[in-house]
Amino acid sequence: MKITIRKGIKKDLPNVLNLIKELAEYEQSLNEVSITLQELEDDGFGKRPWYWFLIAEDDNKIIGLSFYFIRYSTWKGKFLYLEDFFIKSEYRNKGVGSLLFEETIETCQKLKLNGMMWQVLDWNTPAINFYKKYNSEISNKWLNGKLTKSQIKNIKIS
Repeated sequence: MKITIRKGIKKDLPNVLNLIKELAEYEQSLNEVSITLQELEDDGFGKRPWYWFLIAEDDNKIIGLSFYFIRYSTWKGKFLYLEDFFIKSEYRNKGVGSLLFEETIETCQKLKLNGMMWQVLDWNTPAINFYKKYNSEISNKWLNGKLTKSQIKNIKIS
């Protein structure tokens, strides 16, 4: 195995979309994925990128993804928000995740951000244990809230 970690580029996006779907399937939510390849291209490689990503490769085969954006906290300032972090199942527990996560941490350091944040499902014990190796805090105090595009569209503003 010859693992390399690199910045993601536009031509990676078809594989990135496949990894996003694999992660969603692992999280039992594949039916929730509605993003298109065109949206990923526009949002990541348009005039103003909304996200960035790192890729883990084994012999030029994409096997992992660290997908992030910059989040602003009114209490703490700029944070790297790790939206998706995924390693293909056959490459787990072989050090690939550590290499990719540490490169993500290094990105956070280079950008002089105030920290790094992410979410993890409460049943995903392997992921929780992985993050705890880095002395990270896993909180169960906050509940997630959201409105979807269709919900927002149907709200009558007075």
